[in-house]
Amino acid sequence: MSTTATDLHNFMRTRRSVRRFKSDPVPDSVIEAILTTATFAPSAHNRQPWRFVVVTNSFVRAKLAEAMAVDFQRDLESDGIPLEKIQAQVKRSKDRIISAPVAILLCLDMSEMDRYPDKRRIKAEFRMTVQSVAAAGMQLLLAAHAEGLGGVWACWPLFAVETIQKTLALPEKWEPQGMFFLGYPEVIPEVKERKPLKAITRFIISTSP
Repeated sequence: MSTTATDLHNFMRTRRSVRRFKSDPVPDSVIEAILTTATFAPSAHNRQPWRFVVVTNSFVRAKLAEAMAVDFQRDLESDGIPLEKIQAQVKRSKDRIISAPVAILLCLDMSEMDRYPDKRRIKAEFRMTVQSVAAAGMQLLLAAHAEGLGGVWACWPLFAVETIQKTLALPEKWEPQGMFFLGYPEVIPEVKERKPLKAITRFIISTSP
């Protein structure tokens, strides 16, 4: 039986941000299939500026969690947050990295993007690159969903770029943007309320007064 448009819409609408995973390992073949599908996302100039760093080794994940925790705690302390709350937030972030069977760091690489002499276009080119990488991230989550995996996106890497690059010995041009945690879901959250379409959409029929 062929898949209908309704089937595909329902599939995409059933994706959830899963934060609790079973300990079962995810086969390398599944991870490769997910990443391959992610590379079919659209990108500015078709430069495909996304870069993936897959971390399945528990020792490496623990090392990364500890390194990022130092930056995270420093930032929270500078915000004046009480120590007890800082410790709780840091622990939660470390547990997230350690407990997920698979962590995929999503990076951008500007080396193949267009270069301009003026700040306006340089800024626009960087934004196009960020948008391209984000599109690959969404495709990655949907591909994981297709494989029966749960996944969640985290933006913490933006606050610890140099630490992550050093800990994982990444090329300098690979700039961390986000991290995806994947695994077979232990708990699938209920759908959260979405904003009404009428409240967030404007159809332009005419520009006449």
